[in-house]
Amino acid sequence: MAQQAPPALPTLDDEEAGVMGLTEVEPSPVEETPNEFKEGYFPVDEKRERQEEFGLPRRTTTILGLGGSHGPVWWLTRIQKYSSYAFGIFATFHIANTSLIPLAVRSVPDANRQLLLTRPYYQSTLAEPLVVALPLVAHITSGIVLRLYRRRQALQRYGAETQTDKRSIPWPALSGTSLLGYALLPLASFHVWSTRILPVYMHGDNSLINLSYISHGFANHPFISFAGFSALVGMGVWHFSWGLAQWMGWKPSQVSAYSEHKDLERKRRWYVINGVAAAVAGLWLAGGLGVVGRAGKTVGWIGKEFDELYSKVPFMQTP
Repeated sequence: MAQQAPPALPTLDDEEAGVMGLTEVEPSPVEETPNEFKEGYFPVDEKRERQEEFGLPRRTTTILGLGGSHGPVWWLTRIQKYSSYAFGIFATFHIANTSLIPLAVRSVPDANRQLLLTRPYYQSTLAEPLVVALPLVAHITSGIVLRLYRRRQALQRYGAETQTDKRSIPWPALSGTSLLGYALLPLASFHVWSTRILPVYMHGDNSLINLSYISHGFANHPFISFAGFSALVGMGVWHFSWGLAQWMGWKPSQVSAYSEHKDLERKRRWYVINGVAAAVAGLWLAGGLGVVGRAGKTVGWIGKEFDELYSKVPFMQTP
C-alpha cells in the first residue's frame, strides 16, 4: 500500500495572507499635511477661512485648471511688511540729518547746511509721496484692516450674532510691537503736523523749517520738547527693531521648538534686539537732545516766524 505523502508546509505567501485573509501591502509615506488643511476634511468655506487665518495661500482653480490666488491675510501682511522697508529708507535719511550730522559737526547752523543738501532727496514732489507718505499710510492701514479682518473671522467661526455674543469673544491679541505702533501713531502725527503741515498752512511753504526750528521749541518749552522727542524716538526705534526682527524671523518666539538650546537662543535674541534698539535710540538722542536740543533760540525775524508757528501748537505757545 502506497504511503500517504505528508501535508505540504505553508509557503511564505500563505503566511502573508494570514488566517483572516489579509494581505500585507507596502507601507505608505507618512502624511505631512495637517488634517485641517486636507481636501474635504472641512467644508469648503470653513477650510478657506482657516487657511486665511493662518496666512496660508488659498488656491482657486479655473475650468482650465489654471490660476491661483492668496487670501486677504497674505496680501495685508505683505503690504505691511514691504511698506515698512520703503519707509525705512526715509528713516535712515532722517536719523542722519537730525542726529548723526549734528553729532559729527557739533553745530546746528553747520548741520542745517547739510540738511539743505540732503532734504530734497526725500522731500521732493515725487519722492515724499512715494518714500514717506504712501508707505506710512499703507503700513498703518494694512495693520488696522488686518486686525479687523481677523476679528471678523473669529466672530464668524464662533457664530456670534448678537452683541452679547460678540462681546464675549476676545479681540486678537496685540503683540508688544503692535502696541508700540499704536502708541507711536499720535506722536508721529503731531510731529508731521507741526513740522510739515502747519508751516505750509501758515506761511505757504516750509522752507524755513530746519533744525533751528526744533531748537527754538526746545529752548522755549524744554520739558514738553524733551519728553515728547524722547518718547517719539524710543517708541519708533523699538517698534522698528522688533518689527524688522519679526519680518526676518529673528524674534525669540520664532526659535524652533526642536532647537537643542532653544531657551538660550531665545534669551540671546531678546538681548540682541533690545541692545540694537538701545544703541540706535541712544545715538539718535545724543544728536537730537545733546546738540539740537541745546542750541537755543533763534533771534531776528526768523525767530518771530518760529514764535508765530508755535503759537498755534497746543501746549507750546511762546511765552
